[in-house]
Amino acid sequence: VTPQRQLLFRLLDGNECHPTAEALHATASSEMPGISLRTVYTTLSDLADMGEIDMLSVDGGATRFDSNTEDHHHVLCMECGDVGDVYVDGTRDLSVVGLDGFTPSTTSIVFHGTCRGCTASST
Repeated sequence: VTPQRQLLFRLLDGNECHPTAEALHATASSEMPGISLRTVYTTLSDLADMGEIDMLSVDGGATRFDSNTEDHHHVLCMECGDVGDVYVDGTRDLSVVGLDGFTPSTTSIVFHGTCRGCTASST
């Protein structure tokens, strides 16, 4: 376990904002000057391969990293771009039409809308 891996895992642990590698690099650099963006990407990829974190791509944006590996889904604010976790009951029981022989292995639901902060600032 490298110091870089420990730092990135600590920065992600309980972090509900689903940061990008670039955002994590900026934060990590303030604590560990000289850490490279390449090291951040490699470490995040390793942590994802080990099942310690999930990689998340929402609407074609930058890949985000999620320390919550429980079965959950996401909300995306169309104003500020924030991503949050939500839990949806019954996704395993969904009846889907048109799969045409396709066998899904996972289900990912993203609710698009406006977060509480953006809603409050527009009123």
